Amino acid sequence: MHSAKLTISKILPLFFIACGFQHAVYSQENSPYSRYGLGDLVPNSNITSRGMGGITAGFNDFSGINFTNPSSYGNLKSTIFDIGMEIDRKTLKSTVPPSTFTATNSVMTYLQLGFPIKMTKANKKGIFWGMNLGLKPVTRINYKISALSRLDGIDSVGNIYEGSGGINQAYVGTGLKIKKVSVGVNAGYMFGNKDFSTLVSLLNDSVQYSQSNTQTRTHFGGLFVSGGFQFEQKFKKKNKKESILRLGAYGSVKQTMTARKDETVETVVFDAAGNKFRVDSVYQDNVSGEVVYPSTVGAGITYQTMNWLFGVDYETTKWEDLKYFNEDTKVQNTWKIRFGTEYLPLKDNTPFKKYFSFVRYRFGFYYGPDYIKVNESLPDYGFSFGAGFPLKLRKGYYETQTSLLNTAIEIGSRGDKKSNIRETTFRICFGLSLSDLWFGRAKYQ
Repeated sequence: MHSAKLTISKILPLFFIACGFQHAVYSQENSPYSRYGLGDLVPNSNITSRGMGGITAGFNDFSGINFTNPSSYGNLKSTIFDIGMEIDRKTLKSTVPPSTFTATNSVMTYLQLGFPIKMTKANKKGIFWGMNLGLKPVTRINYKISALSRLDGIDSVGNIYEGSGGINQAYVGTGLKIKKVSVGVNAGYMFGNKDFSTLVSLLNDSVQYSQSNTQTRTHFGGLFVSGGFQFEQKFKKKNKKESILRLGAYGSVKQTMTARKDETVETVVFDAAGNKFRVDSVYQDNVSGEVVYPSTVGAGITYQTMNWLFGVDYETTKWEDLKYFNEDTKVQNTWKIRFGTEYLPLKDNTPFKKYFSFVRYRFGFYYGPDYIKVNESLPDYGFSFGAGFPLKLRKGYYETQTSLLNTAIEIGSRGDKKSNIRETTFRICFGLSLSDLWFGRAKYQ
């Protein structure tokens, strides 16, 4: 008899290669809102959930890894290598002055390696244990903004604001399921940097002014912890088909990271080739401080049958606790409501030649205020749709095949017609969830 024995030694090299690739796929995006707070927030869910508006609290799936609620790790049935990527196109529209700017960006959104811990005696009693290793971005900073104004007695003033950086998390998670109840925790290291500069040019027809450049570079890092809980109740209908009601909650405590900052104020000139030369400077190195990341709490419910899944989530983050040295971070407390659904056309005895009956179709939306508040509160809303495509069909697929290509398309907006700057986003997301059929070693036993 053949069986599949999963070998971690095969998967770990792929995991670490992909970790290196994760830092190479960042390209040029330009979001002026990423200047504030700690940058643009990266959606905190896997591609499967993002196709359903981002629901995660009461959701778990045998073919993927729900890292937002680590209690779901207790439902892992096989080793899964899960990777997500996205391509997004952002369009900025300004009313004063009237202008439009578009930028395209591609990025790796997460890398995960999840696996169950085999406990034969405990499994027979309804106790299951799973673990997950992961790396994912939390925020991204990337902007370059130019502005012209007039200064009395001089002439025109040109300003160029530029910034880069972001926050990442490397973590280990574990989840334990005891019959109907699951609990889990993620713990690891949160780290990042925030680099920004302001170049000021005084423009005058008769007087030649040097240009000034103010630059700040910050690096920070610290431990973080988050947890989750799920409770499930199964129901059997008269036709003997089963449905599942799941209640879930997740959250993270306020995290304090140690930070170091270098500040430079310099007078510069540029040659004809655009090379910068320092004339004079004042600098302050290795200034110590703190970056405090706020707490988040979310809760939700899902109801799942063989063919349908419906879910609702509510999440809130206390962004007013955010601290970045002693600077005004321009943020506000937020809440978000999410709704999602999934449909699987599969029926009893569906032949494998009907491939699209095995495809999972998803739809969802979300709404709430954005955490950045410069002059006004901005609505942040959008909808998504996607699908999960099995990479191979075989006898016993529904129970054991877990290799899927997950896709999601997100269309969102930050701000509305009343906002001076409105940012719309179109994202195409891909996720590969690769499991036993890919990493199995056949043997006789």
